[in-house]
Amino acid sequence: MSIGQSLAEARVRAGLTVERLSEVTRIRQVIIEGVERDDFEPCGGDFYARGHIRTLARATGLEPEPLIAEYDHTVGGTSTPRPTEIFDSPRKSIEYRRPNWTLAMGVAVVIVLIFAFVQLAGGRADDDKKETASRVAPTTTALVAPAPPPPPVEPSTKTPEFPAEVVVTITAVDGRSWIRAFDAENKQIFETILAKGEAKTLTDPEQLKLQIGNSGAARLNVNGKDLGPAGEEGAVAQHTFVPGDPVPQMRTSASAEPSPTRTTSSAGASPR
Repeated sequence: MSIGQSLAEARVRAGLTVERLSEVTRIRQVIIEGVERDDFEPCGGDFYARGHIRTLARATGLEPEPLIAEYDHTVGGTSTPRPTEIFDSPRKSIEYRRPNWTLAMGVAVVIVLIFAFVQLAGGRADDDKKETASRVAPTTTALVAPAPPPPPVEPSTKTPEFPAEVVVTITAVDGRSWIRAFDAENKQIFETILAKGEAKTLTDPEQLKLQIGNSGAARLNVNGKDLGPAGEEGAVAQHTFVPGDPVPQMRTSASAEPSPTRTTSSAGASPR
């Protein structure tokens, strides 16, 4: 089975159309269709072709490394850099010259004169300081009453600071996980599939409602606070967050996870 056939069958098994896969991976449909036909010309080169294969494989649940190896073996190949030119460093000729004793003696005389001048100037400065100090009359030091100690400062309890908006970061730690996000009006504003190791940050000025599939594999950080796993492995968890100290309202369902259908975003909430 070729690279394109493997990716096409994996996409069908995942229940994704070419259009939906293009929205999730941000890869143009014409490139996805070309790759599934084993036509890698639209990719724009071997480097981009390998990147597209890796992204499509992860989005459809395949291991990317065997497909990359197959691409290198059948299409891309491997090459080693070859030097184009070799430059020999020029050899510098060494000229042996006799020491210039006249110049050395002149430099030594100048150094001695500079040293003598510095010593003379320093001695005069010390004499001037001593004479000035002897002319200054001694002054009496006034006794100053010690200042009263400052009043004790009571320790203040500092309230932890949270962002003015709700900020949620979802990280797929132990496997793939899909997420849907809704605003305060229960309008869907975002949807995606996170591969293992990927993370997504969402913000909203008022409220975020989240649905997280395979929630046991995802980890939540809300308003700068780590809340741990989003739910149970294989289950769909629902959370609601607002600005301030995160107090999630979670419902976990053990039913089968629905496949995401579309990805939307609005000005009120934005993924980072």
